[in-house]
Amino acid sequence: MFQIYFTPQPNAKWWEAPDRGAAILNYIVEQVPHIYCLEAEPQPAEEEQRVQERILHPLECFLFGEDPRVGLEKLEHRNSGSSSQLCGRVFKEGETVYSCRDCAIDPTCVLCMDCFQNSVHKGHRYKMHGSSGGGFCDCGDLEAWKTGPCCSQHDPGTSVAMETDDCVLEAELLERAQILFQVLLQYFTDLMVWEEEDELPEEMKNGSEDTYYCVLYNDEQHSYDHVIYTLQRAISCDHNEAHTHTALIDKEGRRAVRRGTQRSCQQAKDLIRSTAEQITQQPLRVEILHSALMARQTFALRLGPWFQQIIGYSVGFRQVFCQVALEASADGDKPCLISTLMLHDSRLYKGARKVIHEMIFCSLLMETEYKRQFAMKFTEHYKQLQKDFISDDHERNISVTALSVQIFTVPTLARQLIEEGSVIKVIIDTVMEMLREHLDSNQRFHFQGYNSDKFFRVQVIFHDLRYILISRPAVWTEQLRGKFLEGFSVFLGLLNCMQGMEEVKRQFGQHIEVEPEWEAGFSIQIQLRHILSMFQDWVKSSFQECHRALLRCTNQPFHSEPTDSYMCKHILHSRPYKVSQEPVSIHLPISRLLAGLYVLLCQTGAVTYLPDFVDPHLDFCAFAEHSLRCVVLVAQVAAEMWRRNGLSLVSQVYYYQDVKCRDEMFDKDAIMLQIAASKMDPNHFIMLVLLRFELFEVFNGNCSSKDQDLLKQWNRLTEEMLYLLIIIIGERYVPGISIVTKEDVTMREVIHLLCIEPMAHSSLVKGLPENESHETGLESVISKVATFKKPGVSGHGLYELKKECLKEFNPFFYHYTKSQHSKAEDAQKKRRAQEGLDKALRPPVPPPFFPAFSNIVWLLSCDVFIHVLRRVLQRAVEERSSLWSEAMIQRALHLLGQALIEEKTQLEASNVEEVTFDFSHKARSTSIFQNGKCVQDRKRKAEAAKLHRQKIMAQMSAMQKNFIETHKMLYDNVPESGGQGESSTSMERRVAVGPQQGVCPADWEALTCILCQEEQEVQAQAPAMVLTACVQRSTVLTQYRGRTLSTKESSYPLFMPPDLAVGTHTGSCGHVMHATCWQKYFEAVQNTTRNRLHAEMIIDLENGEYMCPLCKSLCNTVVPLIPMQLNKLNYESAELVGQVLTLPRWIQIVLARIKGLRAAQEAAKEETGFFEDGQTDFRSILSFGVQPPPKYSSSITDMLVVCATTVHRVGLQTAPNEVCPHVPVMTWNTCAYTIQATDNMLQEEGKALFGSLQNRQLAGLKAVVQFSAVQRLKSSQTIIQKHFRDMLAALLPLPNAEETPSILEIDYFHFLVGLVLSIPALYQEENVDLQPSAISTAYNHLHLVHLVTMAHILQVLLSSQVYIKTCIICVFEEARAAAALYSTLSQHIEGVKRGVLPFLRCAALFFNCLTGVPPPEELSSTSSESLLPYLCSYLALPCNLFQLFQDHRDTVTPLIQRWCGNGAISKVLKGEMSTVRYPRNRNRLINLPEDYSILLNQASHFKCPKSSDDERKHPTLCLFCGTMLCSQSPCCQVQLDGEEVGACTAHAATCGAGVGMFLRVRECEIVLMASRTRGSTYPAPYLDDYGETDPQLGRGNPLHLCPERYRKLHQLWQQHCILEEIARSLEVHNVMFAFEWQML
Repeated sequence: MFQIYFTPQPNAKWWEAPDRGAAILNYIVEQVPHIYCLEAEPQPAEEEQRVQERILHPLECFLFGEDPRVGLEKLEHRNSGSSSQLCGRVFKEGETVYSCRDCAIDPTCVLCMDCFQNSVHKGHRYKMHGSSGGGFCDCGDLEAWKTGPCCSQHDPGTSVAMETDDCVLEAELLERAQILFQVLLQYFTDLMVWEEEDELPEEMKNGSEDTYYCVLYNDEQHSYDHVIYTLQRAISCDHNEAHTHTALIDKEGRRAVRRGTQRSCQQAKDLIRSTAEQITQQPLRVEILHSALMARQTFALRLGPWFQQIIGYSVGFRQVFCQVALEASADGDKPCLISTLMLHDSRLYKGARKVIHEMIFCSLLMETEYKRQFAMKFTEHYKQLQKDFISDDHERNISVTALSVQIFTVPTLARQLIEEGSVIKVIIDTVMEMLREHLDSNQRFHFQGYNSDKFFRVQVIFHDLRYILISRPAVWTEQLRGKFLEGFSVFLGLLNCMQGMEEVKRQFGQHIEVEPEWEAGFSIQIQLRHILSMFQDWVKSSFQECHRALLRCTNQPFHSEPTDSYMCKHILHSRPYKVSQEPVSIHLPISRLLAGLYVLLCQTGAVTYLPDFVDPHLDFCAFAEHSLRCVVLVAQVAAEMWRRNGLSLVSQVYYYQDVKCRDEMFDKDAIMLQIAASKMDPNHFIMLVLLRFELFEVFNGNCSSKDQDLLKQWNRLTEEMLYLLIIIIGERYVPGISIVTKEDVTMREVIHLLCIEPMAHSSLVKGLPENESHETGLESVISKVATFKKPGVSGHGLYELKKECLKEFNPFFYHYTKSQHSKAEDAQKKRRAQEGLDKALRPPVPPPFFPAFSNIVWLLSCDVFIHVLRRVLQRAVEERSSLWSEAMIQRALHLLGQALIEEKTQLEASNVEEVTFDFSHKARSTSIFQNGKCVQDRKRKAEAAKLHRQKIMAQMSAMQKNFIETHKMLYDNVPESGGQGESSTSMERRVAVGPQQGVCPADWEALTCILCQEEQEVQAQAPAMVLTACVQRSTVLTQYRGRTLSTKESSYPLFMPPDLAVGTHTGSCGHVMHATCWQKYFEAVQNTTRNRLHAEMIIDLENGEYMCPLCKSLCNTVVPLIPMQLNKLNYESAELVGQVLTLPRWIQIVLARIKGLRAAQEAAKEETGFFEDGQTDFRSILSFGVQPPPKYSSSITDMLVVCATTVHRVGLQTAPNEVCPHVPVMTWNTCAYTIQATDNMLQEEGKALFGSLQNRQLAGLKAVVQFSAVQRLKSSQTIIQKHFRDMLAALLPLPNAEETPSILEIDYFHFLVGLVLSIPALYQEENVDLQPSAISTAYNHLHLVHLVTMAHILQVLLSSQVYIKTCIICVFEEARAAAALYSTLSQHIEGVKRGVLPFLRCAALFFNCLTGVPPPEELSSTSSESLLPYLCSYLALPCNLFQLFQDHRDTVTPLIQRWCGNGAISKVLKGEMSTVRYPRNRNRLINLPEDYSILLNQASHFKCPKSSDDERKHPTLCLFCGTMLCSQSPCCQVQLDGEEVGACTAHAATCGAGVGMFLRVRECEIVLMASRTRGSTYPAPYLDDYGETDPQLGRGNPLHLCPERYRKLHQLWQQHCILEEIARSLEVHNVMFAFEWQML
């Protein structure tokens, strides 16, 4: 930014100086040491302010000759029409870029996010992916796009050429710009290329302190930990300081780690190097730099962004800068400035490289003419730049060689470089020079012992060759043709070194000792795959040149003289060669290139002129020789003849036929054999094939053996030989071999892939070969051959083959693997049977050959072929013959079918007299058809036997299913409950509370332990049976996300806040075990898990975690099964008690009991006698009925402790402590929260309150409630009584009660559960264990429900709208009667109903599990509005809830006045305190945009709040709250409980109580987190148009939100299954390397 003042003094002196440039330079040299490196630690803000004031602002004043703001306004006004339409945005690593598949010239043409959003390409087929850094946006480049080259922001309004307008600056401004740029760019270059051993210029030493810096540089060989350790040892710093140094070194490329004298810096340097060598035997790069030099280099680095800023003002400035950068030096021996910077690139550190590259992007690459000049310089230094890159250890994205993609992909520029710079020759010469060390004595490559890192860097050079060849010229000049052919000749020299490389020879006797290297050769082959096809497209007329190159190859020569071979009166004169005995190579690029060129000549019709250029008497037998050897090698490997040669050969054969290589290897070999078959005598060709397959004597009848292994080899070789003939004759889907298009070829490939099974789009793409633009052509054909089936909640969309395409199926399709062939054959037979079609898989009718290949069909009727076919079928008919197999017969019959189809085709196309193809005649004369019939009879018998076996198996299966149905109970381990919605004629009372309480129909049935399979009934004195369970903290119901709760808050955990900030959920999978069985299993799990690799990532042993033995759910405790107390009410007695035990009397008795218990406790402490006066009231509570509490076995009580301790430990995040007074409270809280979460889930899914839960879910809920009710027996009754007294004080006026929260600060369902489960403790006597009788319990529950319900109704009203609150306050202040209050409030009854309904639903669930009383059948309905009357009936409440206030008006009026007199109420009414509204909001995952590109756009604009740099970030979206976080970045790491954690981990701790669900935007994947050490990835809910997810944006297709999958994620969260999903994912994937989830 410009300063607000104008300082003319320095630049005025510069104008007066005789040498203005020198004056400017001297000023800079003088000022820089006073700005930078003044202190040990850099001060970026202060340094930036000083450099702006002292240097940059004066430089801008000099440039404009006036105030820079004024000068810039004039410049903008003068050059308003002269601006480049190019965007030129430089991409950072990881930034999302877009490529239009319809309009881009090649895949390297990309748009930035902003340009894409404002372009026409948004509606096209596009791809998106993360940039590797180093490129820039091609918006505005007309050569990059077929249509829509400019977005709306960069569209100049007219379709002008890419040329930018010449911007003529004023003469004085131009002169100043030239002076300034020359001085500063020279200064910048000198300092960037300065090296440690160079002498420091004298002018830099003058006036500077004798201070030095020890500077440590980045490399890619030492890890973070190594550098941190080294720095801690060398400069005596702590871990945090060393980590900071290391992070900055990695980011910027270097860092000063010591400031001091030269001696102290030298000591640090020596120590750093020696320490590093002890770890990796590789020294770290360390230099000692003078402080003056450090200051000047720092300023030079600052000049880079300043240059970009200045040349961004005007095209004229940019042109001047380009001229200076490319201007030849006065000394002719020195390169220009930009060349100097390029040649020193590999020696520069990361930060300097980035600055230089960005300068090149925004200047030289934005101007067409200067881009051409720069390209010539780049090509001139290409070889040296690549050498430097190969010896460098930095990634290519920060190497100057990465600029090649910006140069070589421009079509016009590429052609100029070919013509003027011989760029093809330069690139290939560079490759050859790098690989020359790998040439053997025969001038063939041999990569044994190669350096993989160096070799990988060499392979990158092939990308540049592909860039050059992307756009074939439409018009050829003589110079272009000559230079291209020169490059092609050099390319043939490279292929010559590959022809026959890395030969293999069959190993006999013993297995090969050392596996030979093979990856390098195939890596080159994969790199050359598209280059070879592009060369073929460029040089369609260069068959002669390629043929000469093949003839020059002396690889794989014959070592024997020609001999004659005889078969069927035919003689073949050839040289003997046995693949099984002599060396053979799978690499034949020249032979395959020749085959490709021949097909192109046939396609264009130029093949007729071929005799004019090459010898018309070509030896096509020699042509086919190398390819035939390779095919035979593959066949012999399949026949297991090369077993002793190890896996390396198997891998080569796999890749030879794999989709990555086959189009330039296997496919080209097949074409070469088709060429030979079309030119040779058909009998001679088949004889040659038999010779090379080493089957000649077998079919001549001169060979026999009893060796079973040898017979198997012959059979397999015969199968492969027949398969080869099928390929040569039938595979015609190649443009140039037959009249087909590329679309036809793709369609046939897709048909055969879908014949295997229905496939996803991505699977089809993987199975198809890509062209140089990474396109398969699938989209253009898929709708013609297949129908799309959309995916469900999981899985992906599938394409299924249309019925009309089945006739195209060829069971011997040459791109099938062995397994694919079997799958496809089985699948097609099944489908044909289902659709009522003939099961016979006939050969499809092939397209006709081109004339040049038409002679191939004569193979089918030649004598040798007939002889081979007859021998194969004859052996199958012979008794006890071993020389046949079913696969052999299938192939023979397929060939027979091909011959018949060919004969039929010819007969249909011509008169019978004209057809000379006489297969049928020869077949009849040689009894082939008779043999075929015998074979069919044998197969028919085999089919009948097979069907008989299948029938027997089906009968056995039916018997097994019948047995399972008959004995179903043996297979059901699920604990059944009494049935939520079941009706019983004997049960008329459907009331769970009060004196009309119904009867529990049944308790637990006899259950089967999943471990020992023994049955047992759940009884109080029996050994404990337990349910597996998982206790976890939860924020699913929170109304205030981000809030945390702790025991330091006065009311928690006794009073749960109404916002339910953090709860404790206990879930169970419902599987039952004996407690003893579980203990043994748990101990075994602990012992075995400790020895597993990274087992702590799956289960946390210290926290008692384990996996359910049956369903593998994650668990961390067990819940004991408690038998329910079946107490039948005496309804007559209950009615009599009810006449006495009214609500006022009940309150009086309870308060008296509480007062008496407190007095008794105080008296016991003071050792005085208990008061006598109040003893009557004190014990009156016992007069309504007491009974002894149930006695449980020690096993059950032990499990009570285990479960309660886990709930307490997890819920409060504290150490285990079974005597903590909070233990019973946490059991009540988990009971209440689990019920609330269950109800929330049911409402979210629109299910009925009762009857919707699965039996296992209901069993788990019932077990938790019963456990919570009984747990008090293992706690101090005094503590339980205190908890009840403290809770009741929030409702009733208790003397000496501690301060309690207001009614707006309590969750009343938690409150109700706590009161109900703790009130039995009031009946405890000093020496007698008592609990209330059934009648006492009924009235206790009734009055507690009434009191709490009224309090909750008031809570709902007070938290509603303001005018209602004001009305209520007026009522209280005027002390109106309860009837008047009811009249006022009844106007708002509908709002109250909605607010109270969730409380009543939860209460109904609670009392159903507590008492076992079945609910009314109507509660099994899903209609929420009609539930209220039935809920009220079930809970013994009046249907009109306000009737409670009328019925108990005398009692409730003073209570309401007391409740509303709390100070918190007035704060809420005044707006000083927020409160929860009822019904509470149901939490949902955040709303995601339908189009994923919107999310990517948000991520691209995301700025880390704690970092000012623009380095790559990992924007990660919290799906709970919508916060965008900066994950996996040191800038956002924080301390959490003394441990360094990443932003996501820290956020999850507050937002999700340690559980997190995040969407990593740039990676398009969900991350589930359960703790600091555990997490897993999960598919994102975004699908492409083909119903598939795209993790890491690997495919880059447009993505859209799938609501069903997002709903599944929501359910995963709502049902508390995230921990379980993580554990299962880690268990399935068997993680080998631990991921530091805490740093996410």
